[in-house]
Order: sequence, then C-alpha cells, then structure tokens
Amino acid sequence: MNSDYSNTNIRQTFLRYTIPSVVAMLASGLYQIVDGFFIGRFIGYEGLAAINLIWPVICLISAVGVMIGLGCGSLISINRGEGNLVTARQTLFTGIGLLFMFGLLTMVITFLVSPSILVAQGASQQTLLYGMQYAEICTLGAVFSISATAMPLLIRNLESPKIATCLLVIGAVTNIILDYLFIAQWQWGLKGAALATVIAQLLVVAFSLLFFFSSYSSIRLGLSTLTFSFSRAIKITKLGSSTLIMYLYISFVVALHNWLFMKYGSPVDVGAFAIVGYLMSLYYLLVEGVAEGIQPPVSYFFGANQNDNIQKILKLAIKVVIVSGVIWLLILNLFPVTIISLFNGSDAELINKTQNGIQLHLLTLFLDGFFVIATVYFLAINQGAKALMISVGNMLVQIPFLMILPQWLGINGIWLALPLSNLALFLVVAPMLWKNVSGRCRQDQALALIDG
Repeated sequence: MNSDYSNTNIRQTFLRYTIPSVVAMLASGLYQIVDGFFIGRFIGYEGLAAINLIWPVICLISAVGVMIGLGCGSLISINRGEGNLVTARQTLFTGIGLLFMFGLLTMVITFLVSPSILVAQGASQQTLLYGMQYAEICTLGAVFSISATAMPLLIRNLESPKIATCLLVIGAVTNIILDYLFIAQWQWGLKGAALATVIAQLLVVAFSLLFFFSSYSSIRLGLSTLTFSFSRAIKITKLGSSTLIMYLYISFVVALHNWLFMKYGSPVDVGAFAIVGYLMSLYYLLVEGVAEGIQPPVSYFFGANQNDNIQKILKLAIKVVIVSGVIWLLILNLFPVTIISLFNGSDAELINKTQNGIQLHLLTLFLDGFFVIATVYFLAINQGAKALMISVGNMLVQIPFLMILPQWLGINGIWLALPLSNLALFLVVAPMLWKNVSGRCRQDQALALIDG
C-alpha cells in the first residue's frame, strides 16, 4: 500500500484523496447544473420545473450507481488493507458485472414508471410534456448513467484518484459543449439536454473500461481473471444499500416537495425549488467528494486495525464540511440575486421565490454535510446497518415536518421542513458517531497497555 497511508501523513492522505474526489464530484455534478443553466436561460421556469419533477427518477438511477460504486470500492480497499489482491480483483470484476445487470433492470423500471411519477407530483400539461422529453432519453441510457457514476469510484479505490478526476472532467466538458450545441444553437430543448448527458456518460464508461484492463490499474483485469462471484455480489449490494436508501430518500423527499409546491403554489415555486436545489447541490457535491475521498483510506485503516488514524481523518473531514457549509450559506445570503440570475435573470417572481427559499430552506445546510460524512464513515468500516439507519432516519424525521408545517405556514412551511428535521436528526447521529469512534480508540489504548 502507498506510503501516503502512513501514520505521519494523515493530512497528506486526506488531501491526496479528497481534492481529486471533490474536483471529480464537482465535474460530475456539472451534468445537472449545466443542464439547469441552459434550460433556465433558454426554456424558462417551466423547463426548470420539469427537470425537478423528473429528478426523482434521475436520482434513482444515480442511486444504483453509487450503491455499487461505494459498496464495491469499500470491499476492494478492505481486501487491499488485508493484503488479499486476488479477492480484490474478483470483487472489482463482480462490481462491473453488477453495473450492467442492475443497469438493464433500472432502465426498464424507470422507463415504465416515469410518466406515473410525473403525474403523481401534479405536473401541468406543459411540464409533463417537457419532463417526458427528458425522461425518455435518460432512462434508456440508464446503463451508461449508472456505470459512469460508479466506475470513477472504483478507479479511486485502485489508488488512481487523478485518473478518476480526469475522466469526470472529460465527461463534464463534453456535456457542456453538447448542451450549448443541442439547446442554445440547435434548440432541441429537454431532449437535447438529456442526449448531451447520456453521450458524455458513455464516454466516461468507455475510458473507464479501458483503464481496468490497462497497466495503469493497480489491479489489472485480464481475460483469465474475469470471475463473477455471487457471494461477493451480495456483499457489495448489502454494503452499498445504505447509500441506495439515502438516494431513494432524496428522491422521495424531492418528489414530496414538488407535490406540495404544486399543491400550495404553482410551477414557478417548483422552478424556484429547482434553483435552490442546484445551489444546494454545489455544497453536496463538495461534501460527497470529501466523503468519498476519505472512504478508501478509512477502509484501509479499518482493515489494518489503525483506529487512531480513522479518528484523525474523520475529524478533519467533519471540520472541512461544516466550515465550507457555513461559508457557502453566507455567500448565498449576501449575493442571492446575482447567483439566482445565473439560472434566470428575467423573471422577477422566480427570483423572489428562490431568494425566500435560500433564506429558509438552507438554514442548516452544514448539518447535511455532517450526515453524509457519518453515513460514508460507517459504510467504510463495514457497518452498513448503521449507515442505513442514518439514511432511513433522515427520511422518517423529515416527512412529519413536511406533512404538518405547510398546513400552518403554507409555502414557508415546505421550505422550513428540512432545517428543522436536520436539527432533530443531529441530536441522534452525533452521539452515535462519537461513541463509535471514541470506543475504537479506547480499545486501541487498552490493547497497547496490555502489549506493553
């Protein structure tokens, strides 16, 4: 294992893995954000509303990719920490096989349910039409979307974070160029946005597969080593299930928000929610980059029984996501109109509603970062049940607020549900995380005294 995993280089290890991971996440996130920029500018709030109404479907597709990517990646790093490279190679190929198997299944399911999901959220005639234009292409390209989400995570776990980042940057740049051509120049609308995304993701998948079979991969695949293990497939799925639930939670909550905004407001409110979501996702991308960046070293430290190093890198990650969350929140509240105008600078009603959403919905934005770090931490140390508990708890806590507050406060009640539920969940997750980490360190200290 690389010397960057040594006891004296925790900060260097953190930076080596999180910086490329953050850049990679920001690059991958540009797929949706750039779509939002062009759609808001060239189609308007109804296009933004349509994207947000179909977002639960897109989130489901991404969820499958993250589930396999993190589940397989964690097992690979644990295998490497144990020095078992043969098992790591088998795990890698099994994960790739799962991507195509789950990808085909997800394609069929999402293609069939997309119209019903749009209707269930109260889509108007125009937003329904726009939403289906986007959904048809994205669901048919689900195999590429899932694989493009997961494969860079696997490459990062093979100690090639820079290559993973480069692949995602290539995909993001391709998406931006094609968005400009398809939407701004050729006026293909939502179909053009979806097609640009799928083509860019196909490019990432092609280059990733070339990497796995090349000499650049620390665990190189070859025709004689392609062994699919059903037992490891089950382990990958179980270990990554917590992230699947987390994304399903996000998908469900976004759908519930959309339905409530249509019930108490109009497509303009859904468009405002879409812009707030894009601004929130910029922070989420940074947080997920930090979380996915610490996952390989944490899994390795766990396999090597280096609990003190786990504590050090976890504390550093939490500090980074909380401080960055506070800074981003200040920027959004100091310059709201300037930032919102990037997505639509001509609709005064949309700008006003979005500014209100920023002020209320993102009050406790930094706590979302804490929950992501905690979830990935438990995933990295092979405690998927606790990671799953955080994800499920996040959903269960927020739903009552969403059901009750709008009846009292209307639109503002919808915006306030997230920050209030975050505060309630933090009171549970923070002690659980502290108990787990401090307990491992005390165990190390006791063993050291016995050995001494």
